[in-house]
Amino acid sequence: MRKIIIFLGKHFQIVYRLFLFIASTALLVYLFPREGSFPYEFQKGKPWLHADLYSTFDFPLRKSNREINFEKDSILKEFKPYYNYQKEIPREQEAKLNKAFDVLWAKYAGGRGKSIIPDDMTLAFKNADSLTKSNYLVILDTLLQNVYNVGIIQFAEQIGQLPSKDFTLVIIRDNVGEEFDFSDVFTQKIAYEFIINKLNKSKGNAKFDHIIYKSGFFKDLNLNTFLIPNLIYNEDASKNIKDEMIKKISLTKGMFLSDRKIVGKGEIVNEDKYNVLMSLKYEYENKLGHSEKLIYILAGQVLIVGSLLILLMVFVVSFRREIYQNNMRFTFILLLIIIEVGGSSLVAGRDLFNLYIIPFSLLPIIIRTFYDARLALSIHTIAILLVGFLAPNGFEFVFFNFSAGAIAIISLTNLYRRGKLFNTALYVFLTYSSLYLAMFLTQGNDFSKLTEQYFIYFAVSSFLLLMAYPLIFVFEKMFGFLSDMTLMELSDTNQPLLRKLSEKAPGTFQHSLQVANLAEEAAIKIGANPLLVRVGALYHDLGKIYNPMFFIENLSTEKNPHSALSNETSARVIIEHVMRGVEIAQKHRLPDQIVDFIRTHHGASTVQFFYRSYLKEHPEEDVDKSKFTYPGPIPHSKEMALVMMADSVEAASRSLREINQNTINDLVDNIIYYQMVNEQYNNSNITYKDIGMVKTIFKRKLLNIYHVRVEYPQGT
Repeated sequence: MRKIIIFLGKHFQIVYRLFLFIASTALLVYLFPREGSFPYEFQKGKPWLHADLYSTFDFPLRKSNREINFEKDSILKEFKPYYNYQKEIPREQEAKLNKAFDVLWAKYAGGRGKSIIPDDMTLAFKNADSLTKSNYLVILDTLLQNVYNVGIIQFAEQIGQLPSKDFTLVIIRDNVGEEFDFSDVFTQKIAYEFIINKLNKSKGNAKFDHIIYKSGFFKDLNLNTFLIPNLIYNEDASKNIKDEMIKKISLTKGMFLSDRKIVGKGEIVNEDKYNVLMSLKYEYENKLGHSEKLIYILAGQVLIVGSLLILLMVFVVSFRREIYQNNMRFTFILLLIIIEVGGSSLVAGRDLFNLYIIPFSLLPIIIRTFYDARLALSIHTIAILLVGFLAPNGFEFVFFNFSAGAIAIISLTNLYRRGKLFNTALYVFLTYSSLYLAMFLTQGNDFSKLTEQYFIYFAVSSFLLLMAYPLIFVFEKMFGFLSDMTLMELSDTNQPLLRKLSEKAPGTFQHSLQVANLAEEAAIKIGANPLLVRVGALYHDLGKIYNPMFFIENLSTEKNPHSALSNETSARVIIEHVMRGVEIAQKHRLPDQIVDFIRTHHGASTVQFFYRSYLKEHPEEDVDKSKFTYPGPIPHSKEMALVMMADSVEAASRSLREINQNTINDLVDNIIYYQMVNEQYNNSNITYKDIGMVKTIFKRKLLNIYHVRVEYPQGT
């Protein structure tokens, strides 16, 4: 056991990636349908491109979705919803009515009715005997009982879905179901109108009848509040009955016998032939999925999925090795692919909704945000190819979504710009729509057959791309990524940390701005991330907030505080600004990628001035060079190497006594050569060609900064 643990510890990266590959392959294969693939591709309205096709076995002809839906609609016309009669509701409402009646009568008798009535009416209510009062209450109770005995129906959503309101319902009372027409029961509105009409008809010639009706007593009683449904929709019973009715629908309509020609080469696949082919495809795939050939189907699916994942890994290893070496980042990519394929499998397998509603272009948008366009397109292609095995008309599906994803990647150059994602969503919609229209026309259809159904699917899918903003935020927090939107926020010089730096160490702040300008232009030239470089440069000297006067760019007087310190102490103070910067950045929760710029901007170089001064003072002493050396690490990306170069070059340029083209050229060449000799760029994946371009840009920028003019030849 111990040997296994030691082996896993030594080879953790290899074991983890192998496990990741196997687990991803297994999960993706699990998401694939357990059916064989029909060996022919075909589309309605297009020619049959294969050899003449004959049936090799008898198979039932399946009804089309349109036919099945038509039968469903016909059967559901006979559907009778079930309702439960609630006994307790009439008793409860009668008790509430009696109480409200007594309270309102007392208010009218006291002259406090809602309606303004004359004093003589108030007096009549006050002097009315109990028999008169009870007679009216009996009338109301009787009417209420009559209504509830018939029943007030609850308007369920299902009633609105019925073909008409002239239907029969089943009322379950005392566990016995009895059929009634909808017109035989009350709705709340009809029940109220019924009671009011009966009250009006019951009005006699008695003196108090005139008073109580004229006073508005019944209106103020709000009879509608005591009329609530007591026929409650029984969802379970209704659903069971409806399901039983639907189950009786036959999915087939006769048999297609063996040895009969289905379609010939070059023939147009019309609707009848299409239905026969779809029936054959269903039976063929179903038989394969339940036969001894299932093991071969699984083996084929493993090979397909495994090959595509190997292709992805080869691409990442060849062109984005830093991602492959980062377990979290590579896991993130595989997770996105699994989520996309899993969602598609769920939708396609259960026929929840049309597959084109899923925003497949969301994956390349997210990858493009955190990485680059080339990787985004590659991963999108792998994911779409996998989903293509689940989708009907696989070629058409892959063609549409590959094109839409490519357009999304091309159009989304800067996600942090307001409205950019809206433009991308619009472009994706137009891409889908134009390709669908093109495919529709190539099938020989005319515009009269064009429906808006698919355009609605494309519109919904494009709209869902706006989910990219919240998803990017979630993935940033979960996986420690850094998006352009976050970088834009951090690059704002009004950020609290940068404002503090400008107040405490104004010279350092100006130096950081110049470093950012130098490094950013160089990043654009060599294909690094210019926004990341800029932000890293702005924060790289954050530690100089502490003891700012010990750094020459912040000196406001000729007095140098280092003159009172030993060379070792001065070196320690200078070196400490790196550790201090890391502490400040982590305290304020700056992203780790930005903290790395602070750690690496001096790499493992030496504080040359104080080191050489110490050597002069102690020529015979064996000097501990580590006291004058930054702790590192050295830069491990192009962006960090650029900030190191720009920082050193910009700082050194301030000490030039004579500034001209030659001195600037020598300065840039010497500093970068010194860093190369000391192996400061070994881990940064930057080439000699890149370094050459960087030096050229630095020289030109410094000449512009210091306004050095090129010396013209004499006589011109």
